Amino acid sequence: MSTFEEQQHDIDILLTDAGDYLETRTTLWKLKAIESLSDVSGELVSGLALMGIVALVVLIFSTGLALLIGHWIGRSFYGFFIMGGVYSILGLIFYACRNRWLKEPFSNMLIRKILK
Repeated sequence: MSTFEEQQHDIDILLTDAGDYLETRTTLWKLKAIESLSDVSGELVSGLALMGIVALVVLIFSTGLALLIGHWIGRSFYGFFIMGGVYSILGLIFYACRNRWLKEPFSNMLIRKILK
């Protein structure tokens, strides 16, 4: 075998190995992306389920509290108006602080999970 043929054979092996390396790296990147996505979506689903339970509990307690306030005042519907006002004020406070309370923590969690 001549030197040229040996060099050609070495180049073929090198190109084959480089192709295998790129294919392996691509597969690894895909698997890491899938892991990150599944981790984030799992936390999102569990968070939404927890939020649903908390919302149901708050709804039940709010109804009871509205009826109690209405009983104390003498008219049931006044209790619901008062509770509506309280939730309106809380909603405005939450809206004013939404970036600090929701956007930043969620963005940081998402970045942390993806870069893990």
